[in-house]
Amino acid sequence: MNVTVKLFATFRTGRFNSEVREYQPGTTVKKVIDELNLPLDDIGATLINGRHVEEDMELQEGDMLSIFPLVGGG
Repeated sequence: MNVTVKLFATFRTGRFNSEVREYQPGTTVKKVIDELNLPLDDIGATLINGRHVEEDMELQEGDMLSIFPLVGGG
């Protein structure tokens, strides 16, 4: 199945901004995070089609997964 993965801010460094990627049915958000070597402690938000989801959510054909890092600052 095809899923669009969008990375934001520091997660783009050395990776990509947006890319259509192919995954097996039943793939979870966590599996994508692990595949991209993103540290779980640095994840600020994960969204599927604009809605906040947890890492155990399964992706579906045509989904758009957005992954945001934690935001720091004052």
